[in-house]
Amino acid sequence: MKAQWIILIGLILAIVIAIFAVVNVDAVPVNYLFGEAEWPLILVILGSALLGALVSGLLAMVRSFTLSRKVKALEAEKTKRDAELHAVENELAVYREREMKSQPTYQQEITPSN
Repeated sequence: MKAQWIILIGLILAIVIAIFAVVNVDAVPVNYLFGEAEWPLILVILGSALLGALVSGLLAMVRSFTLSRKVKALEAEKTKRDAELHAVENELAVYREREMKSQPTYQQEITPSN
């Protein structure tokens, strides 16, 4: 449901940007680092919106990639810790079994020794 709302809000924002761009069709000077050109404002607005979407999309992909690497590392660490815990539990079970065998039972203690 959340994804549907995000798509709906994105479409509404795209429509608002498109209407805003269509209303502003005058030519404006655009200054580059190496020169200047006259562009219709509609292209400047749509180009800026597209560039902003691309930059935010790339940043989201980098963040997603970084988080997936962290998840894989944590899963590997969890697997290692689970194996260590299993080994310790096995050692504890063996230790308890030895302790039970080495302790005299109640019957052996009350039997008189002749």
